[in-house]
Amino acid sequence: MDISSFLTSLGTSFVIFIVLMLLFAWLSTREGNAVVYYPNRIVKGLEPWEGGSKTRNPFAWISEALSSTEQDVIHMSGIDTAVYFVFLSTVLGILVLSGVVLLPVLLPVAATDDGVRKSAHSTTSNGTFSDLDKLSMANIQEKSPRLWAFLVATYWVSVVTYFLSWKAYKHVSALRATALKSDEVKPEQFAVLVRDLPDVTTEGFKKKLLRAEAIYEESERKGQGMKPTHKAGFLGLCGEKVDSIEYYNEKIKELTQKFEAEQKLTLREKQQGSALVFFTSRVTAASASQSLHAQMVDNWTVTEAPEPRQLIWSNLTIKFYERIIRQYAVYFIVFLTIIFYMIPITFISAFTTLENLRKLLPFLKPVVDVDALKTVLEAYLPQLALIIFLALLPKLLLFLSKTEGIPSGSHVIRAASGKYFYFIVFNVFIGVTIGGTLFSELKTIEKNPNSIFEILAKSLPGNATFFITFVALKFFVGYGLELSRIVPLIIYHVKRKYLCKTEAELKEAWFPGDISYATRVPTDMLIVTIVLCYSVIAPVIIPFGVLYFALGWLVLRNQALKVYVPAYESYGRMWPHMHTRILGALLLYQATMLGYFGVSKFLYTPILIPLPILSLVFFFICRKKFYGAFCHTALEVANQELKEAPHMEQIFKSFIPPSLISVKLEDEQFEDALSQVSRSESFV
Repeated sequence: MDISSFLTSLGTSFVIFIVLMLLFAWLSTREGNAVVYYPNRIVKGLEPWEGGSKTRNPFAWISEALSSTEQDVIHMSGIDTAVYFVFLSTVLGILVLSGVVLLPVLLPVAATDDGVRKSAHSTTSNGTFSDLDKLSMANIQEKSPRLWAFLVATYWVSVVTYFLSWKAYKHVSALRATALKSDEVKPEQFAVLVRDLPDVTTEGFKKKLLRAEAIYEESERKGQGMKPTHKAGFLGLCGEKVDSIEYYNEKIKELTQKFEAEQKLTLREKQQGSALVFFTSRVTAASASQSLHAQMVDNWTVTEAPEPRQLIWSNLTIKFYERIIRQYAVYFIVFLTIIFYMIPITFISAFTTLENLRKLLPFLKPVVDVDALKTVLEAYLPQLALIIFLALLPKLLLFLSKTEGIPSGSHVIRAASGKYFYFIVFNVFIGVTIGGTLFSELKTIEKNPNSIFEILAKSLPGNATFFITFVALKFFVGYGLELSRIVPLIIYHVKRKYLCKTEAELKEAWFPGDISYATRVPTDMLIVTIVLCYSVIAPVIIPFGVLYFALGWLVLRNQALKVYVPAYESYGRMWPHMHTRILGALLLYQATMLGYFGVSKFLYTPILIPLPILSLVFFFICRKKFYGAFCHTALEVANQELKEAPHMEQIFKSFIPPSLISVKLEDEQFEDALSQVSRSESFV
């Protein structure tokens, strides 16, 4: 990538972000868009615009986000969201403290050497971007004493990471303890899960009946009075044409009778091999969940109960050994996915460079050689191809995680997040690095197979500009789209105009869901991995990492306070996984630096060997000190007096699955009951 392509990429990304931010500033003040830009406030019964003024400064959201406190985030979006911001702040602190030392020290050291001219391989951009080459380790000659500065910098980044991640672990532990000590009654704190229930089969017909009645009322207002009809066959495409209202009423009556009979039979005869056991004390429930109840591990497996809305009922009765078999089967499938997904991603990273397109598809030469088009393609093509390709994966990983037999929604999110992290690190960070290099150096490797490791190590600076552009694209365009919510806005207005007939359908059209930790956290971790691994090799990447997390903190602070509605509360259970992956990224960084110093033939490279060992020791200490309190509720935390005695009947009823709730509801209760059922089914 040459200088014009690089600057074009950054410039156009920045312009796109400014345009999207201006669009947000204008669109968010339109009253008809309030449900898209302020749903979290609306759901909580607050005014969409803070202070009630729609004529306020359109950029007031920036000062509101900056002035918001951690307690504001907890009040609006819960502990899990506050913990996510601890993660963002921690990574931002690591990059800022690293950059404060690395940028003023390493850039002059690199710029004043002349290694680029003496090396055929160590160029950051295949010899076309000499200005950036001079600011990286690629410009340092082999065995040069200047490498001492980079070695010390490697230790500095590691020490900063240890210090800030330890501090963050203590802070998150305190947040979790404070939340669990709350004097409010939370049903899950009075129950334990001792490890299938039918779906609510009439709900689909109820929704269709409401829609048919709304269509009929609308036609009556227009003076037509025509009852809606549909075909009763497959997907409404074939079969006899029937009156929709009468048909759905008959179906509901017919299924209600069968449903109630099945409920009675289930309660009387179809008892399952799992149970929720309730206690009148939080301490007793916490003690029971941590006790060994049977000598054999596959009997009486007891865990803390998740929130009622998180329970995945179909997974509760999966037996112990079946869960283990499923788990290893899923791990094997994920392993194959990682390995075989690397093939197309490696191909994409190699194929989408213009030089390779010219070689493989000669008929495209007249197109890609147009100066204006060439600049745009070089700036965006590989990064966009990679981002689009990655967007296809999350749903598969969520499905696989649920298949393991995990009993709660938040646990499924954590499991899918871990799988996605390993996938993108291996396939994006490692795959892109290996792919581009092997493709261009294939003939050299054929002649001398032993040169592969040296070639791969030397290729690291050569991918710096790709990753800098990738990070810039993610924070400028990605956060611009996040803030402006253009896609959700268009979808909402299209559905509102052409598809939604009832209030329930309208709410479903604008309801934003949660912050999507399953994909957001791994993506952030990928950026952490990229920036850490290149922080010493090419320090110019650090400001881009700082911009990514600073802008992310600002934009997502606004979204957490006003947009996203949490789907669950796990009291920070995601944090140990975040912390582990920060250290995983640090280990990869340390291994990368060991390899790079090795191929640079620096005699003092062994001084770096203690770093990975220190990281493993640090991980072990953190896990022993903190992790237990995230797996179980500490008794000193549970042993706090409540504001009022728990109402055990309400606690019990909160765990009753929708399929065992009677469907004989009065007409005036129907709308309210339907909304409650839909909320309860979020993870069923």
